[in-house]
Amino acid sequence: MSELSQFIDRFVPGGFVAHLSTVAGFLLAFFLAARLMTERRAPANTFAWLLVIVFIPWLGVPLYLFLGGRKLRKMAKDKKALLPVVPAICVADMSHVFAPVAKTVAGAGGFEPVGGNRVRFLLTGEEDFAELERQILAAKHSIHITTFILSRDATGRRIVELLARRAREGVKVRLLLDALGCFLSSRGFVDPIRKAGGEVGRFMPVMPFTSRASANLRCHRKMAIFDGSIALIGGRNIAREYMGPTPYAKRWRDFGAVIEGPATVVLGEVFIADWCFAVRQPPEKVRLDAQASGAPIMGSCELQVVASGPDVPGDPLYEGIVAMIQQAERNIWIVTPYFIPDDVLLRSMIVKARAGCSVTLVVPQHSNHPVTDFARRNFTRELGAAGGHVLLYDAGMLHAKAIVIDDRVAMFGSPNFDLRSLFVNFEIGVLVYTEPEIARIRAWIDDLLTQCIEPTFTKRHLLTSIAEDVCRLLAPIL
Repeated sequence: MSELSQFIDRFVPGGFVAHLSTVAGFLLAFFLAARLMTERRAPANTFAWLLVIVFIPWLGVPLYLFLGGRKLRKMAKDKKALLPVVPAICVADMSHVFAPVAKTVAGAGGFEPVGGNRVRFLLTGEEDFAELERQILAAKHSIHITTFILSRDATGRRIVELLARRAREGVKVRLLLDALGCFLSSRGFVDPIRKAGGEVGRFMPVMPFTSRASANLRCHRKMAIFDGSIALIGGRNIAREYMGPTPYAKRWRDFGAVIEGPATVVLGEVFIADWCFAVRQPPEKVRLDAQASGAPIMGSCELQVVASGPDVPGDPLYEGIVAMIQQAERNIWIVTPYFIPDDVLLRSMIVKARAGCSVTLVVPQHSNHPVTDFARRNFTRELGAAGGHVLLYDAGMLHAKAIVIDDRVAMFGSPNFDLRSLFVNFEIGVLVYTEPEIARIRAWIDDLLTQCIEPTFTKRHLLTSIAEDVCRLLAPIL
């Protein structure tokens, strides 16, 4: 027995177990690769995951299990049931909008365009903060806010203080925080709201892991709805870098809007669906608390709300952007903090540039994520070589997201021009179809251009070339 024990101790742990774990790892990698091939993904995304899973299985397998999910079928089914059809009286006449884009978005699972809205754009963080503060203080029945980041700084403390105050005064306050983006502020920091009678929800908590993909599928939406009739939407989180009562030297350049009219009903329903999913409340109660006054006609602006993410069966945001670019005839303007497109988007921009369409891309010279700056080099270099205009914002961090096509359609909201926003995150965007509002977005972009410089595409060294090429291969999973 002693010789047998020595044999097992000597050979089994170091040989058989190691061999067995290797075989098991590669079998798991094989089955994950097979599953990956059946999923509805962009080809570049599938290829990037296959590279990591096949060639580095000890890293790729756990990463895919932790981060690889893109759609939650049950969630999409459950949330679809929460969203009522937009009242027919609010639906815009297709002859008044850019029909190819509007039909593409609606056909991919988005909402129909709605008319009768009034829009005012918020061009600075001070304007956005003042409007948020004013609407919180003016709300009579309900305050519904969702944000990706709520910072524990003076800006975040002021908003928490105001929400707690309104909750004590009897207004129904609901604050929905992404559990990862607000990891340090979604518990004790917002207790004053809870103690005052308000509610705070945590969207897809990371700890403990509530689902296989909860760490990857983040709610990147930023919106605030007051009394179901006024909405704030854009790219700003609730933090000093984005907004505040006074100017701040390191504040990021961003873009947002105040919307009044039927479109707020749609935005309100998106919030209700997110809230009910996160905290398991019946939607009827949330709608009753909001006491929305229907969908009053407030102006002549025609808008189309685009909610995109794992809770939507299709990809209306992505397909809408593809349609916008491919329908362009004269001008394409894209403003984004991160530029990591898939092959379809990049090739569409390149084809338009070669066909004589003016294609202008504005990105920050240095973003807050250096790895994405490095990953974008290949894409911007190729776009520039095709005749596109790549401009670098040189006055700080540019966090705004906006697209304008031929002065016929524009988009703004929370989505970045990268694969995470387009295919993974929960995002909210707004398409604008009326000329006065599109012209104001264009004027804002024109002002942005005065603080931009042109990049210098120098000859690449060997190591730089290899690094850029690797980043391009892996860009779809960044």
